[in-house]
Amino acid sequence: MYRIITLCILALLPLTTVFAQNKKSDEYQSVTSEYSGNWRFRFGGYGEMYASWKDYGLNRWNGSTVGNSKKNHAQIAIPRFVLALDYKFSSKWILGAEIEFESGGVGTAYELETGTGSENGEYEQEFEKGGEVALEQFHITRLITREFNVRVGHLVLPVGLTNAHHEPTNFFGTTRPEGETTIFPSTWHETGISFFGTFGKRYSTFNYQAMVVAGLNPNGFSKYDWVKGGRQNLFELDNFTSPAWVARLDYVGVPGLRIGGSFYYINDAGGNADKLNTYTSLGKIPVTIWNIDGEYINKYFIMRGNIISGHVGKAAGITRINNSYSKLSPYGRKAPFASGALTYSVDLGVRVKSLVKSEKFPDVIPFAHYEYYNPQQVMDEGQTADARCQVSMWRMGLNWKPLPNLVVKADFTTRQIGTQKVFGTTGFNSENEFNIGIAYAGWFFKK
Repeated sequence: MYRIITLCILALLPLTTVFAQNKKSDEYQSVTSEYSGNWRFRFGGYGEMYASWKDYGLNRWNGSTVGNSKKNHAQIAIPRFVLALDYKFSSKWILGAEIEFESGGVGTAYELETGTGSENGEYEQEFEKGGEVALEQFHITRLITREFNVRVGHLVLPVGLTNAHHEPTNFFGTTRPEGETTIFPSTWHETGISFFGTFGKRYSTFNYQAMVVAGLNPNGFSKYDWVKGGRQNLFELDNFTSPAWVARLDYVGVPGLRIGGSFYYINDAGGNADKLNTYTSLGKIPVTIWNIDGEYINKYFIMRGNIISGHVGKAAGITRINNSYSKLSPYGRKAPFASGALTYSVDLGVRVKSLVKSEKFPDVIPFAHYEYYNPQQVMDEGQTADARCQVSMWRMGLNWKPLPNLVVKADFTTRQIGTQKVFGTTGFNSENEFNIGIAYAGWFFKK
């Protein structure tokens, strides 16, 4: 499958010789073009809602040898509603902010533990009613030159395909790709400083970002979602003892084509633990995450490919320490934690309206999406992986765009549990669902 992903990404290059334009302005090339225009203030955002009909139960880890039980049920959700604003103090100093309302807001409620832990079936009080209100972005940008600019504040990390392009109009399905949202945070945002810019011209143009931000905390590393729970968001202050170093580079020299990669590194994640001496007996705990992704968009097709992998040192030691947490711990006890995780995916969408060459034809995009993910891809010696963490899935559906910034979605998803094979059976029940949804993204007001 590595070979398939690599070939899909490389296949984007020759296609550009057929559809690419011969010229491209510096404004289109520059990463700072997002601030172009004569506006002083703009307000907008994005949001999504969906309903899902499933043929499986709530808990894949219920102890059964066949995995999830076959219990039909339906769910409806508003995953996120985001308000965004930008304000130009001047043409060089810009304030940006995003506030996210996730799953309906906050309050005090009870939840029934299901799906990912030993406390399945127990009631637990939580101080959020279905979700949270979070400051997703808050930063001040200083534009200096096309090649070098600075941004300070709470920033989205450009790690992976979805974090860098997380608005719901940028992915096909009713929900974000599962692989990325399983193994690390999405949307992943941290506080720190970023340097960014564009260099090169015409067919040798690149965008780059380099960041120093608050790093992950191993207290939250777990069996089911790898380092996702390690994002520091439980306390008013984030530990910055061992910051994360983040870099991304994208080639954007051909219209419609982007090929890039990202790298995330922490020298010693243990330095960011809630209690500073939690992991000192293990020595340094390095964290490395990398990805390569690409997309090509023209008037006929939309193609995407993405692969993400990573490694955490001392995974067996982290498992031992995390498994000794008190029951009052907000992290739970989800062991064993794996040293390596992996996900990869490919997308293909067809823009039917351009193929039929009719302005009256609706803008519909049938698509197919395949992905594999496993938060327990690589285990330390003496640890045993749970096969139910290993998922291969297909998602096929239709996107209809009645307006450029509005999309109606429908898809069918099927997951094969416990195998790296695309087809075939493994003894675990498959999981199938049908989803419909609607989403938007854009600026509502500029002045």
